[in-house]
Amino acid sequence: MPGEVQLTVQTNKTTFPCTGGQQLAYVLIEAMPTGAVADVQMPLNFSLVLDHSGSMSGKKLANLKEAAKLALDRMRPQDVVSIVIFDDKVKVIAPSQPVTDAGGLKRQVEGIRDGGGTEMSRGMRKGLEELQKGLSPSRVSRMLLLTDGETFGDEDACRQLAAEAGGQGIAIAALGLGEEWNEQLLDDVAQASSGTSDFIPDGQPDSILHTFEQHVRAAQATVVQNAEMILRLVPGVMPRAVWRATPLIARLGHRAISDRDVQVTLGDVDREQGQSVLVEMLVPPRQPGTYRIAQAEVSYDVAAIGLVGERVKTDVVLNFTADPAQAAQSNPHVMNVVEKVTAHKLQTRALDEAAVGNVAGATQKLRAAATRLLELGENDLAQTALEEAGRLERGEGLSAGGTKKLRYETRKLTQKLED
Repeated sequence: MPGEVQLTVQTNKTTFPCTGGQQLAYVLIEAMPTGAVADVQMPLNFSLVLDHSGSMSGKKLANLKEAAKLALDRMRPQDVVSIVIFDDKVKVIAPSQPVTDAGGLKRQVEGIRDGGGTEMSRGMRKGLEELQKGLSPSRVSRMLLLTDGETFGDEDACRQLAAEAGGQGIAIAALGLGEEWNEQLLDDVAQASSGTSDFIPDGQPDSILHTFEQHVRAAQATVVQNAEMILRLVPGVMPRAVWRATPLIARLGHRAISDRDVQVTLGDVDREQGQSVLVEMLVPPRQPGTYRIAQAEVSYDVAAIGLVGERVKTDVVLNFTADPAQAAQSNPHVMNVVEKVTAHKLQTRALDEAAVGNVAGATQKLRAAATRLLELGENDLAQTALEEAGRLERGEGLSAGGTKKLRYETRKLTQKLED
């Protein structure tokens, strides 16, 4: 049946000026499940893949156990879960099973002890094997992977396993605890599986509990799967970049499927946050009037009620005026999103510049990001950006903690969208 997803379109200006050349338009397209699927709740096929190496001793391990037990408490009897622990070896402490004995599963978690090195691919491989036992179109399959250290010698194996998981519809939430882990690897694992990656600061015990709970809730709220967006553009309109704006900021790859059509993979959409995409478009000159410049079409599945390949469409329409006063009016909601995406973009470019040794470029972009963050009221993140810029100027290099904080916290800026 139609109507499971609603699309809405907003632009950065209510009316665009008539100019003699191209101009940049920001188009925010939001996809939100409707009341037609409000009662849909798909069971989970979930695997906790947890690092218990020697560096996880003490409070880290204690907090990990509490977070894992909280995640189990959030699951229902119809959910399927497995628990895998790894160091430089691997052990399945709870094979894939329905969550009908949460107490027994929590006792298995309580028995985890620290020890050994870190070889993440071993844990990922076993976690994937357990998830494959519960694979079904009517289940939401997720791997929650947590590590606090760098894995050595098996990075390519981790990436390959993530790609295999993604090909089977298993998204990986790759979580790094503390500061001594490889953020590029976890980002690659998340991207290859259409999952997410995140940073859990050490010394903040509540953070790990909150993060585990958040990932379980997001999986339980998933109602729409395999969403793809096609943008059909009129002649002369060119897409410059496509960003996911919510639930997390990320640049989305898009591929041309014809001279004027581009395709963007959205993946899963949950009922609580939906998804929004910010498209940067170059628009050719127009005379005063109203013009349709594109059409957005989203295809999707709702496997829980047997729907496959459903579609919803909406037009992208811009108004043009020769009146400078009208053209000066902007949409505050869209501009707020643009500012937050820009702040994330600046710090990303700064870290990239620092990685190739361009200290001047990295410093400039960090200070520009700090200015944006201050304007957004993100004083703590702004201070971190300034501190990292100062480190570069003193020849000290970026700090592991500051780098991770900027990299991951700026992705979450749109979770604090203004009304």
